[in-house]
Amino acid sequence: MSIWRKKSLTQLLNEASESEKGLKRTLTAWSLVALGIGAIIGAGLFVRTATAAAQNAGPSVTIGFIVAAVGCALAGLCYAELSSSIPISGSAYTYTYATMGELLAWIIGWDLILEYAVGAATVGIAWSEYLNNLLVNVLHVSPIPYSLCHSPFQKLIDPTTQEVLQQGIINLPALFIVAVISLLLIKGTQESAFVNGLIVVVKVTIVVLIIVLGWHFINPINHTPYIPAEATFTDDQGIGHHYGGIMGILGAAGTVFFAFIGFDAVSTAAQETKNPKRDMPIGILGSLAICTVLYILFAHVLTGMATVEDFRTGGKEASVAFAINKYMIGYEWLAQFVTVAILAGFSSVILVMLLGQSRVFYAMGKDGLLPKAFGDLHSKYKTPYKANLVILVIVGLFAAFIPGDIVGDMTSIGTLFAFILVCFSVIVLRKTEPDLKREFKTPFVPIVPILGIIVCLAMIYGLGWTNWLRLILWLAIGLVIYFVYSKKNSKLNNQDK
Repeated sequence: MSIWRKKSLTQLLNEASESEKGLKRTLTAWSLVALGIGAIIGAGLFVRTATAAAQNAGPSVTIGFIVAAVGCALAGLCYAELSSSIPISGSAYTYTYATMGELLAWIIGWDLILEYAVGAATVGIAWSEYLNNLLVNVLHVSPIPYSLCHSPFQKLIDPTTQEVLQQGIINLPALFIVAVISLLLIKGTQESAFVNGLIVVVKVTIVVLIIVLGWHFINPINHTPYIPAEATFTDDQGIGHHYGGIMGILGAAGTVFFAFIGFDAVSTAAQETKNPKRDMPIGILGSLAICTVLYILFAHVLTGMATVEDFRTGGKEASVAFAINKYMIGYEWLAQFVTVAILAGFSSVILVMLLGQSRVFYAMGKDGLLPKAFGDLHSKYKTPYKANLVILVIVGLFAAFIPGDIVGDMTSIGTLFAFILVCFSVIVLRKTEPDLKREFKTPFVPIVPILGIIVCLAMIYGLGWTNWLRLILWLAIGLVIYFVYSKKNSKLNNQDK
């Protein structure tokens, strides 16, 4: 049994052919663009922009967005070629299986859990926090009791006496939103895409409003100097950050990269797309292009309105609403809409992350690397409902009982690692399968994939050694599972028996 055995393209393409037992093909190019925007515009834009400005780059966070966008665009071109050539559920996992063998496919599949499942739980916890913000500041009603919206590991402490005022028990709102979206995904991808489309309209409208209205409140002093001199900034948790200069911009790129996570999830829906060879490149590159323009303009307006000190002290996670209330006199109503946009944004991010995770589990279950049940489809809805239910349990437990300050940069580094393997897969597949019909071709191969690898490595470098260590530890756990279970049960390795 070889750990380097590859899944043949013939086998993969046969799996993609239409059959009564297959996933329903219901998605169009515009559904995919909306799906991508739904995943991309969320916590990253409204929270990470201010964080990167405060800790890393000041107003030059816009350049950090450009660096991150370049890395995503280079990887996106590679995703577009692979997803249109191999229109199978599983995204980077499937592409790696076809090009570099089973072991690396397992590693990337395990790595994608870090991006999708853990990321969805973390966003679910953030959704819970902003729900209380909505109840108190927008609807002006009583918040959900502390004990019912925080994990057992969290306590509300009196800052003066250090006395424990309240103890968390369970985060019910986080569990609720994960459950609702999981059940919606079981009902059907088309219905999920429709709900996501409505949310996208709300989010994009509010982002555009902030850009257009906020442009008149930009103070040029806040953009001077645009690239701050190199220095070291220590946050309130005692963690040091490179601030200003090239390292500050790289650090900002690694931080705001979290805001781009999700466009790759479009590729996990390839097997449910009506015309994947045409629609997948449009969905991936279209959503990425739209969001990049909005991100750069948004960051320019936000850093022009408020000072870096605002982001470090008064604003923090709610910096966007803080800046609107402080500087956009007469537009305080917009701050309330931002809270609504963030809640909507979190909801669609959870939806696309859970969709992506279930499709990766579906592909791995079909291959025997995970239990067979993950590859079963619902008799009526034609969705991988057992994978969705297992993910509901895993993500729901994490969201209900674990504090939310665990992932963040860890999700980013896992995704960057996946991007590197996708870029490498294009180079390998061009050599090993030169005659494969490619509806969309990545231009200037191998230059574009190599540049993609370099930019992603630069962002990984900017995230610091603690995140490198966490990624290595996560992958080590995955390798143990592979050699104990997956290698023995792999259909590819057992097909000759």
